[in-house]
Amino acid sequence: MQTIDFSKLRRDLDDAITYADFETARQLSEEGLVSAQRQELLGEIMYFRAQREILNEDYEEAINCLSLAIKYNPRDGAAYNDRALCIIELGGNESQALADFDKGVEVEAGYASVYHNKGWYLNKLGRHQEAIPYFEKTLELEPGRAVTYENLADTYLNLGEKQKAIEAFQAALQYLKPCYVEIKDQLETRMKMLIVEKGARYPKGTG
Repeated sequence: MQTIDFSKLRRDLDDAITYADFETARQLSEEGLVSAQRQELLGEIMYFRAQREILNEDYEEAINCLSLAIKYNPRDGAAYNDRALCIIELGGNESQALADFDKGVEVEAGYASVYHNKGWYLNKLGRHQEAIPYFEKTLELEPGRAVTYENLADTYLNLGEKQKAIEAFQAALQYLKPCYVEIKDQLETRMKMLIVEKGARYPKGTG
């Protein structure tokens, strides 16, 4: 029986959802669920069931599954992270969502996505300056994470720091996978408009 690397599967699934490749995300979530069921790994079973519910936009059921995933595996930082995101999707309690992000950091300190998502949420809440250290920690753990540079650029824009935003957009473009052509075009357009607005010169390599 082939051994499944659940850590890699989760990372690939996270990437697919991040970049709206939902067909791949569904395939990966089903692969994870089937493999977990075959091995009778209760925590993984509930985690991948939750991913299926998230993709179906049934966030309440996803929360139920994630709560069980945490029960079976209290060290699963990704389950806390995803439960926080589901709470946010449902317009739920701000402090509860932040508490889940914090718990995810506590139990799995090397899990980059939980830092990224807390930074994203703080920025969304208008707490822009507080968001920056979480993005920086994400990039310390995963230096080539394009989506984090994109979110960092948005945060700098909210703070009125246009040059730093331009540099963050440039980094996002540098690390973005070539297959995401539409996202690349969007980022380039945003950055170039910002450069024109600021009257800055183009960073190297942007055309």
